[in-house]
Amino acid sequence: MAQSLYLLSTGPRSGKAAVALGVLELLARHVDRLAVFRPLVEDGDRPDGIAELLRTRYSLAQSPEAGAGATYEEAALLSAGGTGPLVERVMERYAALAERADLVLSIGSDYTGPSPSTELELNAVLAANLGAPVITLVPALGRRPHEVAGDAAQALGVLRDNGCILVATIVNRAAPETADVLREQQRVSAGDAPTYVLPELPLLSAPTVEEVSARLRAAHLNGDAASLQREVESFVVGSGHVDAVLPLLRDGTLLVTAGDRTDLIVTAAAAAASPALPTPAGVLLTLGATPSPHIEELLRPSGLPVLMTEPDTYGTLHALEGLRGHIHPTSTRKVAAALGLFADNVDADELASRVRLTRSEAVTPLMFSAQLLERARSDRRHIVLPEGDDDRVLRAAEEIVRRGVARITLLGDPDAVAARAGQLGIDLRGVEVLDPTTSPLRKEFAETYAALRAHKGVTLDAAYDVVVDPSYFGTLLVHAGIVDGMVSGAAHTTAATIRPALEIIKTAPGVSLVSSTFLMCLSDRVLAFADCAVNPDPGPEQLAEIALSTAQTAVAFGIEPRVALVSYSTGTSGSGADVEKVRRAAELVAERRPDLPLAGPIQYDAAVDPGVGATKLPGNPVSGHATVLIFPDLNTGNTTYKAVQRAAGAIAVGPVLQGLRRPVNDLSRGCTVPDIVHTVAITAVQAQEEAAAG
Repeated sequence: MAQSLYLLSTGPRSGKAAVALGVLELLARHVDRLAVFRPLVEDGDRPDGIAELLRTRYSLAQSPEAGAGATYEEAALLSAGGTGPLVERVMERYAALAERADLVLSIGSDYTGPSPSTELELNAVLAANLGAPVITLVPALGRRPHEVAGDAAQALGVLRDNGCILVATIVNRAAPETADVLREQQRVSAGDAPTYVLPELPLLSAPTVEEVSARLRAAHLNGDAASLQREVESFVVGSGHVDAVLPLLRDGTLLVTAGDRTDLIVTAAAAAASPALPTPAGVLLTLGATPSPHIEELLRPSGLPVLMTEPDTYGTLHALEGLRGHIHPTSTRKVAAALGLFADNVDADELASRVRLTRSEAVTPLMFSAQLLERARSDRRHIVLPEGDDDRVLRAAEEIVRRGVARITLLGDPDAVAARAGQLGIDLRGVEVLDPTTSPLRKEFAETYAALRAHKGVTLDAAYDVVVDPSYFGTLLVHAGIVDGMVSGAAHTTAATIRPALEIIKTAPGVSLVSSTFLMCLSDRVLAFADCAVNPDPGPEQLAEIALSTAQTAVAFGIEPRVALVSYSTGTSGSGADVEKVRRAAELVAERRPDLPLAGPIQYDAAVDPGVGATKLPGNPVSGHATVLIFPDLNTGNTTYKAVQRAAGAIAVGPVLQGLRRPVNDLSRGCTVPDIVHTVAITAVQAQEEAAAG
């Protein structure tokens, strides 16, 4: 039977979506099949916003309809003579969903129904009947500590009266100056249930330019679809001269001005393109006036979103009163910020233990991703990304910092990076940007590189030119211990990433070659494939070394190593030079690591399919259960990983470089933003392992 958890708020505007994201991210590290249930929804004809956010982000295997219990209208009809019929309806729909899940997170009502004063009691009744322990969410925005404490105490009493178990209390949207007071008050009053206090983060409730446009039914004059996702954190009315308005612009400001104020429109565009000025969220033109074609052409390169609406400025601002933003599946910045806020203020291990989660034996891609990012967060490392001129890298850097995965240094011209970030609406606060050509480190690095490559005839003058290459400069940052690792390759070849690492960082003691591993996230497990990216045709000694390095990589990422050296024959059934190479490599691995579960040569199907393995290589603990698969050459490895990736729908994380003294990792030139985020997390974990090893 599915485990259950109920997230119950004590009132409206609690920031429930942000907290639900944090809770589900925590659950995803432990549980395979997750589901989300809303006992009460506003409208049965359209998907619930919070449920759709969670369903989309976490790829939940449920339809939008399956996650809804009853609408407010249905609840009113069913409860006319008591809550019994409503509870039965909700339990029936919950049970249908729970049959296909290992854990269901139920998210209580929003206090927008016809009888908000009764919703706390109703949610407690529903939680009790669903057998769900409760996390109580108490809104604190604009409220005094004693009012917050009163709500929490009332909720605790209602839960106890209905036989519910309180897992934890989360006070959300607290003013920073009251956070400590709230924690102490709740510690005294909540008994053994912990209380976590999350400060108010205005970004999470800020509307996007698109939400402003929808409220006003405004025309969209400039900027692409991505620019409409910029958050509007403040409004400024452009009624004065440029010198008066310009100092009022801030990052995230929406400039509202009459459409004939060409001077202010051009000023906003210039601010968006200037690294020295804040980046406004956009411009909202009133009075139905549009800029001339010449001004529109001037605006276009800035990427600044520009909207136009018919009412005057006063009427426009009046129409925007009370507009609050929501977290949508496309709100990447808000999602990252919400997850970072939750992780910074909630003891995940404590909360998980109180929920009494039963850890799944399966490891899904979602679980692996959540566990990887949390492990990186647990001991944040400093990673350099040399390709600061790549849009994907800029987006990834923002997400990494917001989620607290790692500290980031970008390489590039700070002005150019800031200008491009402004055009994309990316907030790089907290990200360091270094220019190799002007950095004071350039001279020191040139001396270091010249000394390391003196045997190859590299002079100091030549080194001075070499080290401005971002890959070399980033590698030297790692070598000097200024950063803990490097991730590159979004716009460079694998060779361009590995060559500086081999010249400067070199291989780890006892290792003679660098190899690569792909972490293949299948539907229910994670396998390590090697070598699929670096060594074209390794000999027996090299193949054995790749196997040993990959087994060590597997352990670092929580995979129990059961090593299969793959060939076109199994056991003693075949012969030939290729098989003998694999057989000899297996012998060398066995000599060096007799404790390591090992099979080889073995065919791929016998390595991963228990039925085939029992037939072809009976009695071997690896046959049918391999987790580390070592391929005889690059052709086989690269072809196999791509075939498995496409045919099985696997997520391939990597290549993870192994064998270097310090962590450096390569990206595919077709990488996505999530690929970069995950590779940075992998690099951070490798740096943690290196530090732990001394």
